[in-house]
Amino acid sequence: MGGSFGKCYDPNGARHGIPTFPWRYAPDGYATRRQLRARGLRPGGQPIAAQVLRPRYRRGPLVAYLYRLDSAKPVRPMTPARWASLDKANTARRTCPACQQDAGYVIPTSLGTCVPCAYPEEQRVA
Repeated sequence: MGGSFGKCYDPNGARHGIPTFPWRYAPDGYATRRQLRARGLRPGGQPIAAQVLRPRYRRGPLVAYLYRLDSAKPVRPMTPARWASLDKANTARRTCPACQQDAGYVIPTSLGTCVPCAYPEEQRVA
């Protein structure tokens, strides 16, 4: 196992602290959060069980954390109260704090207000 494969292969966790595998070589019985979600599961409070590493040359390695499938729990169903809470939160993200209008899009945090309030001089028609 030479090259980057050997650097990423640490099944006992001696080098990296947790079991580590090369990208696409995770053993059966483990899944990332996205893979769990695709199966209708969630980590359910369990700690990170392992990781996969993908070397990148300009920046640090790309890491994906793995969770045990046998300890995963089913995704909690959306109740009417959770749907209402989500709708309220999304409405707040679209409401401009300056003019109190629904912008029709999520207001960027970089602006803090809707585009017409952030750039009023550009909204005037000559």
